[in-house]
Amino acid sequence: MFKFADPSYLWLIVAVALLVVLRFYNLLKRRRLMSRLGDKQLLAAMMPDVSRGRPTVKFWLLISALALMIVMLARPQMGSKISNDKRNGIETIIALDISNSMLAQDVVPSRLEKSKMLVESLVDNFTNDKIGLVVFAGDAFVQLPITNDYVSAKMFLHDISPSLITTQGTDLARAINLSASSFTQQQGVGRAIIVITDGEDHEGGAEEAVKAARKKGINVFILGIGSNKGAPIPLGGDYLKDASGNVVMSALNEDMCRSLAQAGSGSYIHVDNTNDAQEKLNSELAKLQKGTTQDVVYSEYADQFQAFGLIVILLLIVEACLLEAKNPRFKNVFLFKKKS
Repeated sequence: MFKFADPSYLWLIVAVALLVVLRFYNLLKRRRLMSRLGDKQLLAAMMPDVSRGRPTVKFWLLISALALMIVMLARPQMGSKISNDKRNGIETIIALDISNSMLAQDVVPSRLEKSKMLVESLVDNFTNDKIGLVVFAGDAFVQLPITNDYVSAKMFLHDISPSLITTQGTDLARAINLSASSFTQQQGVGRAIIVITDGEDHEGGAEEAVKAARKKGINVFILGIGSNKGAPIPLGGDYLKDASGNVVMSALNEDMCRSLAQAGSGSYIHVDNTNDAQEKLNSELAKLQKGTTQDVVYSEYADQFQAFGLIVILLLIVEACLLEAKNPRFKNVFLFKKKS
């Protein structure tokens, strides 16, 4: 397992990229200046000892050495010892609706952004639990396989948008079935599917999917987000309109959400502009049975900067030995041998 102990230093690579851009700018500026002085071939004949390739090679040697030194500062490490880490927790799959209706802003800043904030807070409260992420609209797919890597969970969460799925709609049945099949095979662990949706335009079959999940011992919680009054859906600088040109109003299908939660022996929680939903969800998840799970972890890491340091030294030695101008001594020796 490879990682950086101080990855923040890697941002210095941006400075290296700027140096490369500055180098190309100066070369372009120099070529323009030389073209004003006279003919290219004539100038080359007047400067026989000037090398065009050597300064470029020296520059790239220095840039490579600088980039590797930045990598060294970030402290590359390799996992040297593998151990099985036992944890006592639950497994949770978040099924997040990313259909266009989740862009409605009856919940601030929007239904989707509020959902992402809720999931992030949920992850912050996890310690030994596992989490997975499924996104759905008219289709569904696993955005993050079940894991206890909370940092990765947040990274994947931030990248979620309706553009991930082109098929619109709200196929809750497919999302629930996919979530139910995404848990580990560990026995004796409490499992929960948390569906976050506005429940609009669902495709049917959701109640059967919830009952099937319940038979497997999986609790299904439904978080309904939005208002019953409805709100327009911002899309492309305007609001989504129907075929008649009227603005579409998206409202929370609360009755459907309640019936699904009841079928899944879970709870229905309404998500609004308060933090009540977060507190209720944490309370419900705390009731689930916690089981012992095992994970393969790299418990010891060894620094690997020495190899990078050796390469840096070699690059600097080559750069120092390489002259920018053609060496006249070598040229004279060659001519002397030729005459003799």
